[in-house]
Amino acid sequence: MFQSAMAFLSTETAGDVARGVNRLLMQLGYSPILEFTLANGRRLDVAALGADGAMLGIEIKVALADLRADVKWPEYLEFCEHFYFAIPPNFPDEHVPPGTGLIVADRYGGAIVRPSPGWKIHPSRRKAVTLSFAKVAAERLALMLARDEDIAKLVVEP
Repeated sequence: MFQSAMAFLSTETAGDVARGVNRLLMQLGYSPILEFTLANGRRLDVAALGADGAMLGIEIKVALADLRADVKWPEYLEFCEHFYFAIPPNFPDEHVPPGTGLIVADRYGGAIVRPSPGWKIHPSRRKAVTLSFAKVAAERLALMLARDEDIAKLVVEP
């Protein structure tokens, strides 16, 4: 039992995978942000907006136990047109739920190894998610550029 539980040990951290996912998405023409909170209170590890307005949601998993215990991921689907799990190389991908996309990434880059099936989200929800994405991205940029600590105190993410 212990050996099967320890059969997969990732040397990649979630941060490493996130970095590779971001690099991949930028190469594909998407604009990614990390830790994006949705209207239902759930938080995507990575959200990305395409030039056509398509929203991608990506959940990063580096531990098999975390993937197996994750029951919240279906709650992301109503907020994005494509959903992916992102895993490090050598992660046992047979455990990734079918009907989702799959990205394999390390700190240097990544690849889509299973495309996400696409679906439509309601136009009003798409608009709301896009506006929220733009607001969060703009506020994060403002914080990065802010030299005054008082400005940073004014910005509160949803």
